[in-house]
Amino acid sequence: MTNYQEPFTFQSGITVKNRLMMPPMTTLQSFYDGTITTDEIHYYAERSQGVGAVITGAANVTDMGKGWPGELCIAHDEDLPGLTNLASAIKAQGAKAFVQIFHAGRMSRLDALNGKQAVSASAVAGQHGDGSQKTATPRAMTSAEIHQTIDAFGQATKRAIEAGFDGVEIHGANQYLLQQFYSPQSNQRTDEYGGDREKRFTFIKQVLDSVFAAVNQYADRPFVVGYRFSPEEFTTPGISLEDTFYLVDQLLQTPLDYLHVSLDKYDRIAQADKYQAKSILAYLHERIAGRKPLVGVGGVRNRKDVAGLLANAEFAAIGQQLLVDPTWVQKLMTGNDSDMVTGDFADAIKYTSFTHPLYQFLVPRY
Repeated sequence: MTNYQEPFTFQSGITVKNRLMMPPMTTLQSFYDGTITTDEIHYYAERSQGVGAVITGAANVTDMGKGWPGELCIAHDEDLPGLTNLASAIKAQGAKAFVQIFHAGRMSRLDALNGKQAVSASAVAGQHGDGSQKTATPRAMTSAEIHQTIDAFGQATKRAIEAGFDGVEIHGANQYLLQQFYSPQSNQRTDEYGGDREKRFTFIKQVLDSVFAAVNQYADRPFVVGYRFSPEEFTTPGISLEDTFYLVDQLLQTPLDYLHVSLDKYDRIAQADKYQAKSILAYLHERIAGRKPLVGVGGVRNRKDVAGLLANAEFAAIGQQLLVDPTWVQKLMTGNDSDMVTGDFADAIKYTSFTHPLYQFLVPRY
């Protein structure tokens, strides 16, 4: 089992001081145009003091990729001053700073796109939660738009390097654009980007190629590239765990530094009857077999959870607990477990200092 206090050196050469990460979380603290606020910088700095690495919330790589108002933006050179300040604030606390880059695709809110129709792999509406709520139907991206988006991921990586970040995480999870291209539910294309698993992986492969090309051309120092994915979809058709095994096999053949699985609970069991013997995380860890580090996440609140997660991963990401308990890692490291915030998150957010946009976002969730 992995020791959470051990340092780790990624393939690219970056060393983190421990095996704990802050995962990407939506905070709605940027200005409408994506400009980073002072409040946002303070929020990240406060939670960067104990973890080995911080992964920022999603930053859109194009204006059409914006998912919601208040989101980080890495689509323009004008974003560089704020991004630079954010990277510096995280690194000043001793953590490595990774920025998550993404395109929301059909999950973009109408108010984020100024009324424009969202785009996706195909003109198929998305689903929220249990599927009872659907997004507006997007339009299928043209070949030219696909190529422009692929290039935008490379340009975003260049800006991340220029801003001083230690790495980027490509967001291929949570029903956003890269997942939309891989899913048989959302991708019904008949060109080179649609069809069987191999063809549905084409867009992801080309995004990866664009990101790595930017790293090779512009990085003057070691620079991490990670990839986040969701292991299952609840639609039929949809991404199955076996589809994810294929995806992982392809990702393992790239220069990626780590894989990051998006889970609500680190011990979650798969839907398929064939994979009920152990957790999704355990199956993935077994599949990867040490070829790349795996980041697990979902419901880590105490020391026992850290141990439980790290039985099947190289890194534990702590999200909601850090949200309400910014010094939780320091408490873990010093044995002050009794000071950790416990109880329902609905109660905890009442006693945590949040900006108004973030608080208003959290209340209906909890």
